[in-house]
Amino acid sequence: MPQELIRNFSIIAHIDHGKSTLADRILEITRTLSEREMREQVLDSMDLERERGITIKAQAARISYQSLDGQTYVLNLIDTPGHVDFHYEVSRSLAACEGAILVVDAAQGVEAQTIANLYKAVDEGLEIIPVMNKIDLPNADPESTRQQIMELVGCFENEIFSVSAKDGSGVSVVLEEVVRKIPPPSGKPDAPLRGLVVDSIYNTYRGVVAYIRVVDGQITEGQKICLMATDQEYEVLEVGIFTPKMVRTGKLEAGEVGYFIANIKTVADLRVGDTVTDARVPAGEMLPGYEPVKPVVFCGLFPVESSEYEELRDALDKLHLNDSGFMFEPETSTALGFGFRCGFLGTLHMDIAQERLEREYDLSLVITAPNVVYEILLSNGEVVQIDNPAQMPNPGKIEEFREPYIHATILTDQESVGGILKICSDRRGEARGMEYLPGNRVILRYDLPLAEVVLDFHDKIKSVSRGYASYDYEVIGFRAGPLVKLDILLNGEPVDALSLIVHEEKAYSRGKALAEKLRQVVPRQLFDVAIQAAIGNKVIARENVRALRKNVTAKCYGGDITRKRKLLQRQREGKRRMKQVGNVELPQDAFLAVLNVE
Repeated sequence: MPQELIRNFSIIAHIDHGKSTLADRILEITRTLSEREMREQVLDSMDLERERGITIKAQAARISYQSLDGQTYVLNLIDTPGHVDFHYEVSRSLAACEGAILVVDAAQGVEAQTIANLYKAVDEGLEIIPVMNKIDLPNADPESTRQQIMELVGCFENEIFSVSAKDGSGVSVVLEEVVRKIPPPSGKPDAPLRGLVVDSIYNTYRGVVAYIRVVDGQITEGQKICLMATDQEYEVLEVGIFTPKMVRTGKLEAGEVGYFIANIKTVADLRVGDTVTDARVPAGEMLPGYEPVKPVVFCGLFPVESSEYEELRDALDKLHLNDSGFMFEPETSTALGFGFRCGFLGTLHMDIAQERLEREYDLSLVITAPNVVYEILLSNGEVVQIDNPAQMPNPGKIEEFREPYIHATILTDQESVGGILKICSDRRGEARGMEYLPGNRVILRYDLPLAEVVLDFHDKIKSVSRGYASYDYEVIGFRAGPLVKLDILLNGEPVDALSLIVHEEKAYSRGKALAEKLRQVVPRQLFDVAIQAAIGNKVIARENVRALRKNVTAKCYGGDITRKRKLLQRQREGKRRMKQVGNVELPQDAFLAVLNVE
């Protein structure tokens, strides 16, 4: 296929602005899929995506399109996620494209992720096609939305396309603009092979399936290739394209997007962002690839049955291959045994990863409370980073405790500004600016501690603004603060999996709320269980779970009272002995209670 007839483009937007529905209409109009194969959100192939109504993985499809001038083009379409936790999927997809369709909901207008995704596309040097979707909604405000797009993108009114992805009106005009405005790939067909690994999945029977954008040269079946990051050589067994099903074609040329299978059995051998080249005639230098992803939220994942440890390790290996924003390393807990410390890009990302592990690999897991990475300056001048409260050094050796901060951009309506300002100030936020936009909208800019945001910040601003507010953030570095380690003790024994690092001012309220919550979920034993929240040796909150009592005097009727007293005394001594040797079994609800404490 000549490069002049290829167009590679992504669809980017804020969450729920209609990316996947627009992709459906494009596939339908170009007859890429038959009526029998079509369904809603056809590119959202995971069950989780369909249940939650969100895109989690970027998905590609090759489309054959005949334009109005009679020329047939090949369009490689990539549908991307909208949620802030999956921004790495968007940046990877944009690196494989020359253009992007920016979708904005006519009812909601420009939102936080609209701005963030646009800036990513502009940084990559892509051509932008602004599209206003959902113009058929009764509450649509096309005039205000058009004005917002013009201010954001810096385009003219006649460059904004109005469509309804639901019924397909206006979509054909957008496809014509894709062909006209987005430039063809600029690779060298005669140069040695250079291909960018965009994504990968693990197939039980065929090993690693690599998704590739061929930049220079071509990749063919039977060819010897070299992965430049690991210097491993393989023979290509199969090459093909996505329609969106995998269809074998035998080769891919410069500018095309597809997949290859090369008998790569070890998950660690292939890295997303690696460069594939010809083993016999290698390329001189690697492609730029991607910036390494840095997880910001960490938690422990432990198998409920310790015998499932190896299965969990294999499952995490395969998940990491398909999700490069996810990291893990082995960890041991006295309360939960052997498991893994896992890093994620946000709590939704964590939730999705846990659910994928349980569904796709049939595992039962216990997940500990999420933490962020902290930086500690020791008195000897050494700086260490910890992502687990159990790793915290002796307080006497700590010179300075630092926590990560984010710069948050919040878009909301004017009526909700007061409520959102209160939420931000309650979470130790520092105001960095406020800007009023047309159409009763406001941009708030705040610096906030990441630890205050990861749990329920998104839910809070949504509820205060009746669903209107949206936010995007970027990590801006570490700042010093008065932080302490909050330990939870059961009968005097610390439970490492429930430890938290909190701000000194919030330690008492957090400890008290956590102890009260645990009292409701810790099952009653045959002895009293003391639940304590402590900072070092100082107990700041306590709750008791009363013992289950057996009526040992039920069969005593008549006679002297001393007989009953003897029985009760023996019961008391038995309970005291039991308390010394008894273990308190914690259900998974106890670990989840940490998440649900206000």
